[in-house]
Amino acid sequence: MLRTIFVAIMAKRPKNQKRVQRWRNKFRFVILNDDTFEEVLTVKLSPLNIFTASLFTILFTIAITTIVIAYTPLKEMIPGYASSELRRESINLALKADSLENSVRMNEHYLSGIQRILSGEIIDSVLIDIQQEQDSLGEVVLSSPSSEDSAFRQWVEEENEFTLDQNAPELDIPQLMSPVDGLVTSSFESGKGHYAVDIAAPKNTPVKSCYEGTIVYADWSSETGHVIIVQHERNLLSAYKHNSALLKSVGDFVRSGEAIAIIGNSGENSTGPHLHFELWYDGYAINPEEYIKL
Repeated sequence: MLRTIFVAIMAKRPKNQKRVQRWRNKFRFVILNDDTFEEVLTVKLSPLNIFTASLFTILFTIAITTIVIAYTPLKEMIPGYASSELRRESINLALKADSLENSVRMNEHYLSGIQRILSGEIIDSVLIDIQQEQDSLGEVVLSSPSSEDSAFRQWVEEENEFTLDQNAPELDIPQLMSPVDGLVTSSFESGKGHYAVDIAAPKNTPVKSCYEGTIVYADWSSETGHVIIVQHERNLLSAYKHNSALLKSVGDFVRSGEAIAIIGNSGENSTGPHLHFELWYDGYAINPEEYIKL
């Protein structure tokens, strides 16, 4: 019995050896010149070599592809793939866009109301229209008018015009800072119709906001050039004219001392590089030199 098994094993060994030898047999791959029959390239290969090289290439390609997709941003280019981070960013951007749209609408309504008031329209009717528009947006930003504000409204309705040489009593304004370092060349003179302070300064000097607030106007006019106006708290408004360039846009919130423009010589009424600086409180032009050390 043992002998028979041994013979069987001996009989099978040549077959196995033939299979292994067949995989190890060398084949020569030759590239010949068709005209001269000169050997250009000769490669000795065996089926085992080809199989091993192919298997290694496939595995290497799979490994590299997996690493690239798993650890690089290229995975986001795969159709249908979306990471949780991208979804969060998309939601945040959508919320910010919606918030910005509402802010732009409210600023437009606010600016429209200011223009209507400055043109002489009755203030109460303007405020009612603005409040209705703000209510439609889901926010009410108007507060109850003060006694001084009510008196001012009554005066405007009776006179039906905007008088500039009045001074508001008991001004309640914050601590302000100088918008630019320079030399005062023309002071506030309401009797001559100059409701501002002109400050000369070197070219390219930054113009800074005298207090924190929101940009409500940033545009060009032929007489005053590049103009930017900031709405502050406590019914205070500051205007900066004759700039060479504006650094902020309508709706931007600026902090006290933040650069909002570059001093210049723009506009027909300008005679040199300077800042035409105005302060308005409750609709009255006030002298900046009484509240700021220029």
